Amino acid sequence: MPTQRRPRKGSLQFWPRKRINKFLPSVNWNAINSDKKFKGFVGYKAGMISAELKDLTANSMTKDKKIIVPATVVECPKMKIFSVRFYKNGIVAKDVLVEQFDKELKKKVKVPKQHKTKLDSVKTEDYDDVSVIVYTIVKKTGIKKKPDMAEIGVSGNSVGDKLNFIKENLNKEISVTDVFKFNDLVDLRGLTKGKGLQGPVKRFGITLKFHKSEKGVRRPGSLAPWHPARVTFRTPMAGQLGKFTRVHYNSKIIAVGNSEEIKNKLKSIKNYGDVKTDYVILSGSVQGVPKRQILLTAPLRKSKMSAKKNYEFLEVLR
Repeated sequence: MPTQRRPRKGSLQFWPRKRINKFLPSVNWNAINSDKKFKGFVGYKAGMISAELKDLTANSMTKDKKIIVPATVVECPKMKIFSVRFYKNGIVAKDVLVEQFDKELKKKVKVPKQHKTKLDSVKTEDYDDVSVIVYTIVKKTGIKKKPDMAEIGVSGNSVGDKLNFIKENLNKEISVTDVFKFNDLVDLRGLTKGKGLQGPVKRFGITLKFHKSEKGVRRPGSLAPWHPARVTFRTPMAGQLGKFTRVHYNSKIIAVGNSEEIKNKLKSIKNYGDVKTDYVILSGSVQGVPKRQILLTAPLRKSKMSAKKNYEFLEVLR
């Protein structure tokens, strides 16, 4: 057998491989174009189910037939605006807090007592962009009490248009149905399942050595040359695996809303419980463990194959 030759195992696209320090990742909202006013929404992964659909995709081999697909339920409790963030030359220039807060929010999050700046006194011509900091009303889900906060981009022709839309939604509960609709494509940003300290075989997928190797079978054959006398960062070594920020692109929404008929079938989900608020059901899998925060955003780059898929939701199968 000839010697197999292949590139070094393990992609350097994601580096360093270390645990992330926050659950909800930052997003470059300027890169995302959306016809919706809010470009994203925060949800919580509940678990996977089987969904029965009718395939209405043109030229599909299963057109007009019933199909069963794996799907993931993401519970999306309503959100409210916490503050408004203004940008100048790509840098955060000002944060303006909302004047009224929920009493429960003050118990869980540190909120300044005095509001130095009012939103009406801000001059829009002094800034390039504006976004909002939102918090989730997660207490209604029953999984925890402390809300999660995230920055959400806003669509508009100018800073003034965006600010007028934000003012209309101050102190209002924002629902996921106001942001995403049935058959929309979304990108899912969140953390993968944490697996702790793992060896180079599991972490990078390197090949096991011959069973009579002296210095170990599940390790690299060579860490580095004699000269230069150092171990480079490209060498597969043991370390943290999982709990990394990853993005799933172009997931199809096959159901969204607050239907009691569907929620009755979304009860006693393993490691999660019952879905009590609004939900989004997505075709395929979603990264992370149950109860993990997931940031749903408008698609960064739509794929033609995913966009042309057309389904009719029929039933939830457990």
